[in-house]
Amino acid sequence: MTRVVNIHPESPQHRLLVQAAEYIRQGAIVALPTDSCYALGCRVGDKEALDRIRLIRQIDDRHHLTLMVRDLSEIATYARVDNAQYRLLKAATPGSYTFILEGTKELPRRVLHPKRKTIGLRVPDHPVALALLEELNEPLLTTTLQLPGDELPLTEGWEIQDRLDEQIEWILDAGHCGTEPTTVIDLTGPSPELVRAGRGPLDLFGFD
Repeated sequence: MTRVVNIHPESPQHRLLVQAAEYIRQGAIVALPTDSCYALGCRVGDKEALDRIRLIRQIDDRHHLTLMVRDLSEIATYARVDNAQYRLLKAATPGSYTFILEGTKELPRRVLHPKRKTIGLRVPDHPVALALLEELNEPLLTTTLQLPGDELPLTEGWEIQDRLDEQIEWILDAGHCGTEPTTVIDLTGPSPELVRAGRGPLDLFGFD
C-alpha cells in the first residue's frame, strides 16, 4: 500500500525527508510537490524504478525525463553547458522551467534520449523538493505526474493515492501545488527553442 505523508509545504519536517530519502535509495518511487505541479521521482541509477515510472506514465525512452537538481552548480555535472546557456540558466533558476540539454557521461545512457543523448534538467523552487534533494544528496529523476488520458496533472494527495495505490511507495502530500507543468526550453540549438509553454514566464527567453 502506498504511504501518504502529510508534509508542511514551507517548513518540511526533517524526519519525513530522512525517511523519504532512505526509501528512494532502496528503490522507491515518490510523488513530490514542485513549484509547477506534482512529479514522480526515483533515484537516477535505479533501472527498475525508472521502468515502473515509464509504465505508469506509458511513455517510451524518447520521452524526455527530467533530472531535478539542487542548484545551478549541479547542472554542469550532468549536462554540457556553454557560457551563453549558463547565463540563461542563471537568470531562470530556480523556477518552473525544464531545460533540454546534452547529457554528460555522468548519466546512465538509459535516462537519455536514445538518439539525441539529451535530458531535461531543472532546479525547482519549492521548499519540499529542494529539502528532499538536499537530504538525498543527489539528483532525482522525475516526470510530471500526469497519467495517460488525463488532461491535467494530479494535484491532491488523496487523488494520487486513489489512482496509484500500490504502484508507487510514497506520496509527500503538501497540499494543492498547481496543475500547470513547467515551461520546457530546448537549449541544444543555436538559439533557445520553446518546446512547451507552461508555468515559467516566456519573456526571459524573448518568446512572445
